[in-house]
Amino acid sequence: MKIGFRPAKDADLDFLLDLRRKTMDSYLQNTGGALDEQSHLARILYRFDAAKLILIDNTAAGLLKYYRDKSCWVIVQVQLLPEHQGKGLGAKILNNLLAQATREGKAVTLSVLKGNPAIHLYRRLGFTVASESESEYSLCFIPETN
Repeated sequence: MKIGFRPAKDADLDFLLDLRRKTMDSYLQNTGGALDEQSHLARILYRFDAAKLILIDNTAAGLLKYYRDKSCWVIVQVQLLPEHQGKGLGAKILNNLLAQATREGKAVTLSVLKGNPAIHLYRRLGFTVASESESEYSLCFIPETN
């Protein structure tokens, strides 16, 4: 199985909308989040310049969206189609990203909706809860310094 990435394009919007519905609707429903197409599209288009399709054997399987600022890296979205979840792919992708950030001495932040089981993966990878709201946790990964 070969994992690759490519920048997301406007032609990928239908795939990304379907991916978001499949991976986020149940969590959004549980937290009172918006489920309408316009809200999904707004979230997809936020920092679209940083969006990369996750490719498995050259077939779109998910989304990784992150950017770097002066003080840290920010993971905006990580989503894998349900048939690719639970196989260690998310951990592999995130471990590579965390290794890059660690080499640069940068922290990595992300947020996760409460009730989303991905929080267990994030905690296993070394993220800790920095703050929380009624519906989500803000997590931070601080690289170890030698």
